[in-house]
Amino acid sequence: MLFGEPAAERIAAQLQGARLIAPTLIEYELANVCLFKMRRGKSRRDELLDGFALRGTIGIEHEDVDAAEILTLADATGLTAYDASYLWLARKHGADLVTLDKQLAAAHAGV
Repeated sequence: MLFGEPAAERIAAQLQGARLIAPTLIEYELANVCLFKMRRGKSRRDELLDGFALRGTIGIEHEDVDAAEILTLADATGLTAYDASYLWLARKHGADLVTLDKQLAAAHAGV
């Protein structure tokens, strides 16, 4: 949503009224996505930085994760430790996982 992804409206609808929780690493991941997009589309630099600046307005709660459990989950699912941290939080809270990452979504669905 912050960076004008094609699925932004669909994701916004899914998040409407939801409690949003993410691992503390989300700040770095969002910065990295912004940087990647800026490098690919220099003409969108200001737009992307504006989107990044809005991240605090979404109301995402940051939560620490258990690194040992993340490692075990990542190993079992084939996910990166980063992606496994989102899955771990979703499982911990019995929550839906909203992601555009197909492998992460499949792991959450138990596929």
